[in-house]
Amino acid sequence: MSELPEYILDRVFDAPREMVWRAWTDPDLLSRWYGPGVETIIHKFILKPGGSWLNEMKWGDKSDRSKMVFQEIVRPEKLVWHHSSTDANWNTITNPMMADWPRVLLTTVNFEDVGEKTNVRLSQVPIDATDAEIACFAATMAGMDKGWGGGYKVMDELFAELQANAA
Repeated sequence: MSELPEYILDRVFDAPREMVWRAWTDPDLLSRWYGPGVETIIHKFILKPGGSWLNEMKWGDKSDRSKMVFQEIVRPEKLVWHHSSTDANWNTITNPMMADWPRVLLTTVNFEDVGEKTNVRLSQVPIDATDAEIACFAATMAGMDKGWGGGYKVMDELFAELQANAA
């Protein structure tokens, strides 16, 4: 395949860019909205190029671990990381829930001022993926809004709370 599928989600938040940036880069806030409806545990979060974010989402006796390795950080404008599923020792593995899911995704999050609000553009593209992984990603993209949208809804509540506490 020559043209890689790219998942893009734009969302304007009713919050200033610094606050939105903080929600993506402060592990205490990030764990509140990332993985809505499950317990999110951030085992490690080193916000620098080459630094890692080790994330675990738990529900019942099940667990899903992922590792994000930061590639680029431009405060408060841009985050770029490689995102992969991992085993319990944080080694990259095939996604245990979808065998043909890409082993690594390039994730880019841009933060743009829109008056007093902030537009967040999230983009994900498979890296070094097989044709089967690319096809799986392309077929799944339409449903990805639901997962990110659930987290973004929690983020809206978080921003309302932070703004009320700041007033």
